Amino acid sequence: MDDDLIPSVFARDCASRELLGTVTGKWGWLALAALHEGSYRFNALRRRVDGVSEKMLAQTLQALERDGLVRREVQATIPPRVEYSLTDFGARTAAKLVDLIELLEAEVPTAAAARAAYDRSR
Repeated sequence: MDDDLIPSVFARDCASRELLGTVTGKWGWLALAALHEGSYRFNALRRRVDGVSEKMLAQTLQALERDGLVRREVQATIPPRVEYSLTDFGARTAAKLVDLIELLEAEVPTAAAARAAYDRSR
């Protein structure tokens, strides 16, 4: 395979870097982790991802949908009902993120102790 065609997040112009940025952006990983729990309507997802503005969640979901991670389904009801869910690619990605989240949540005391020791040494 030609080296120019091998994806590398460390290469400046590689599409994988942009994709990584979308997934790991401030709201992207939270939206993916929440959707890992199941489908959400927009406002329910906004409540689940505490602190995200309507505008930022809409932009995040649009970017995730564009990259093939999120599916947006409009149901023909009055008013229209829109639900967001993960694609297969999104579910695989979210599972990895949830593993990382669970690790970090479990290690909060370790990080707190390390911070305290670091701050005392300064």
